[in-house]
Amino acid sequence: MREVERDRFVAASPREIERRLSPRALLAWEGSFEVGDVTEDGEATLVTATGPGMSFQLRFEELPDGYRYEGTGNGPFEQMETRITVTPEDEGSRVRVRSRVSLSLSLPLADRLGAWKRGGELDRLLDGLAAAV
Repeated sequence: MREVERDRFVAASPREIERRLSPRALLAWEGSFEVGDVTEDGEATLVTATGPGMSFQLRFEELPDGYRYEGTGNGPFEQMETRITVTPEDEGSRVRVRSRVSLSLSLPLADRLGAWKRGGELDRLLDGLAAAV
């Protein structure tokens, strides 16, 4: 299991940023998978992520300061959990994304490769969010 973290200052209020955040937007901004079905499941939103030759679910929970989402035990991840938080800073917001990832591959350095790929996805997520506000 590897942990990856990215953060960025965004020149928009937390309220403005939180209005743009959604499970669909977060997955789209990451850029690795397409958004399939989106269903509500009590306190959570289940999103089917699709890519070349695969489909798996992510479980999203909205929190007071952002979102938390995780792989539900299928797809390319043995385990994946991501937390995005938005806090006020100066005349804008600090957006922090922290993700823990373990790939479901039995290869040496698989988790290191997964963390490297996840870091790129988090960078794209922050780029997409900054462009949307």
